[in-house]
Amino acid sequence: MEKTFIIIKPCAIRRDLIGEIIHRFEMKGLQLCGIKMMQLDDKILDEHYAHLVERPYFQQIKDSMMKTPVIVCCWKGVNVVEIAHRMAGATNGREAALGTIRGDYSVSIQENIIHTSDTIENALVEINRFFKEEELFEFDQLSSSVLYASNEY
Repeated sequence: MEKTFIIIKPCAIRRDLIGEIIHRFEMKGLQLCGIKMMQLDDKILDEHYAHLVERPYFQQIKDSMMKTPVIVCCWKGVNVVEIAHRMAGATNGREAALGTIRGDYSVSIQENIIHTSDTIENALVEINRFFKEEELFEFDQLSSSVLYASNEY
């Protein structure tokens, strides 16, 4: 099964939304494979947001992501990258559809609650950036037989 990477951002931490966000992914039927709280620093943010380094708001993003620790998660499921990305909603919380995480909890383009991987390739890079191999776990999810048809996983 596919894996994806998610960051619960400082704005969500400060608003006590950790449990709500995790609950949404669990209720969807995704399997948590790894989770930890960590304080991000310049080095890891420079790497994670390297594609935005030339943008005028780059330092603002980094400052925002270092306000508090974050929760990083690895989730598993069929088409999990696409599912998690759609569940997050549009990047701009003001434009995100109601029912998505950002649509329900964000009114900002930057303070937008959550980061999700956007491709399978990026998910693998991000998982490896934030997790050591021994921090990820494989186990049988008891609900798999009611979540998927036998030919789907």
